[in-house]
Amino acid sequence: MEASRAPSKGEFICVTCPNGCPIEAEYIREPGKPGTLLSFTGNKCPKGEAWVRQEIENPMRTIATSIPVTGGSFLNTSVRTKSAVPLGEVFEVMKAVRATPPLQAPVKIGQVVLRAAGVDVIATRNVAKI
Repeated sequence: MEASRAPSKGEFICVTCPNGCPIEAEYIREPGKPGTLLSFTGNKCPKGEAWVRQEIENPMRTIATSIPVTGGSFLNTSVRTKSAVPLGEVFEVMKAVRATPPLQAPVKIGQVVLRAAGVDVIATRNVAKI
């Protein structure tokens, strides 16, 4: 087996349910390619298998941050991505968030404030107009 294809081992803590199972996994990850899960142990439910497979093959993250608001009862509103984005696109989303001009109050929870990397970024705090 080539050095770049040598299997790696790692321990992951599953975050999909309250069990927090420690999952030991063996996988191959090559630069610029999706990883390949070879084996795993330690999950107490099927969610663990799906989670560790995704974490190796296509890691996803939900992003939470804030955006300034003008004319409102708060200076910022918290925002998050409506769904998870691939780990490699986190910086693209954050670049778009930072480039977003201040929102004008009022802002409502669930309001789409921008779309970046194919995902909606929504407000998670109401900001009343003053």
